[in-house]
Amino acid sequence: MTNQDFAGRVAVVTGGASGIGAACCRLLAARGARVAVADRDLPRAETLARDIVAEAFALDVATAAGNEAAAAAIEARLGPVDLLVTSAGVLQRPLRPEDLPEDEVERVVRIDQLGTYHSAVAFGRRMAVRGSGAIVTVGSIAGMRSMPLHAYSPAKAAVLEMTRCLAAEWGRSGVRVNAVSPGFTLTPALQAAIDKGERDVSRLEENSALGRMVTPEEIAEAVCFLGSDAARAITGIDLPVDAGWLVAGSWASYGALPAPRGNAGRNGSRTE
Repeated sequence: MTNQDFAGRVAVVTGGASGIGAACCRLLAARGARVAVADRDLPRAETLARDIVAEAFALDVATAAGNEAAAAAIEARLGPVDLLVTSAGVLQRPLRPEDLPEDEVERVVRIDQLGTYHSAVAFGRRMAVRGSGAIVTVGSIAGMRSMPLHAYSPAKAAVLEMTRCLAAEWGRSGVRVNAVSPGFTLTPALQAAIDKGERDVSRLEENSALGRMVTPEEIAEAVCFLGSDAARAITGIDLPVDAGWLVAGSWASYGALPAPRGNAGRNGSRTE
C-alpha cells in the first residue's frame, strides 16, 4: 500500500482518541485520509487530531441520537464519509456471573454491542443512499471463544453477527461491512491491567502461536486493508489479528506448542 490509498477520502473512527482507535486514526491520516477522530473524550480527541492534522468530534456511541448527530456534523464539515471504523468500546472485569454487577453488564452491552450498531446504522444508511462506502467493525477473539467475560464476550459475538447481517443488507447498495477481531493487544488499557497485576503477561504471550501479543498498529494495518480498494471484493468476513491465539489453544491437550526450530527465535524471528 502507498500513502495515497485513502487520498481525499473521509474516514471516521469512533473511540478514536486512544488505543486501537488512535492507531487507526494515525495510519489512515498517514495514508491520505481526512480523518474524523470521534470520541466521548473530546479534549483527548482534539490533542490527537492536532498531532495528525485531523478533525475532532464529540461522540458518545451509546445512543442512536448521539450517533445521528455526530454523523450529520461530520458530513457537514468534511463531506460524505467513505469509511467508518467502529473502535469505541469498554472492557469488563473477569468476574463470576453472580458477582458481575448489573450496571456493568448493561454498560458493556450498551457501548460494545448497541453502540457499534447505532454507529453502523447512522453512517451506513448514508453510504447506502450514495451507493458506496466501507465499514470495519472491531470485534474480538472474545466473541469467538468461551471466556470468563460474561457480558463482553456475548457483546462481541453479537458484533460479528451484526457485521454479517449488515454486509448482506447493504451489499447491493455498494457498502462493504467487515470485522477485525483483535487478540490480546497491548493497548494502554491492557497495560494498565498488567501494571496492576490483574493480567499475567507470560500467559497472554505463551497462549499464542507466535508467542507474543499484538500491537495496536498491527490492528490498524488490518483495518486499513479491509477499508481500502484492495479489499473491494471482500464483505461480511471477520479477520482475526491475534498472533495465532485461536489456533494455539487446543495444543495444550497435547502438551504444548512445538519449540522453535533451527535458528528461529522466540517469536519466529531468526537469531543470527
